[in-house]
Amino acid sequence: MTITLPRRGVSCVAELLEQDAPRTCAAVWDALPQGDAVQHAKYARNEVYTMVPRFAPVEPGQENPTVTPIPGDVVYFSFDEGMLDRAFKEDKGIGHLPGVIDLALFYGRNNLLLNGDVGWVPGNVFATVVENLPAMAKACDDVWRSGSVGERLVYERLDR
Repeated sequence: MTITLPRRGVSCVAELLEQDAPRTCAAVWDALPQGDAVQHAKYARNEVYTMVPRFAPVEPGQENPTVTPIPGDVVYFSFDEGMLDRAFKEDKGIGHLPGVIDLALFYGRNNLLLNGDVGWVPGNVFATVVENLPAMAKACDDVWRSGSVGERLVYERLDR
């Protein structure tokens, strides 16, 4: 699949980890394309993500989980309505949803999925970037430094 920051004109290619996370890969693949406003993590460190409405007929559950993602990891998080605080949901325009899916790309080292409000936040590593991570990492860092306003993070099928 491709992961793109359209306004910045940068994409990378990620390979699905179907042997390690078959349910998550199937759920995401069947729901592509996905994307919305990009956000940069506050706590996890080198992460960009987008939140979208739930799309799987059945949530895949935990598989291939991590709390220490490495550069190039593409991670699926499922958050129930009560997991996210009110101000965050209002700011992101997702307060009306019963829960959301967070599709995240980790682009640098030293990430730790620990949230001060709720503790450890494991996610399913379902893909890994195999092409163009350095350019994507530079663009992701620009999201951190220059801001995310007007930018989207888009996940699409790449049939080869």
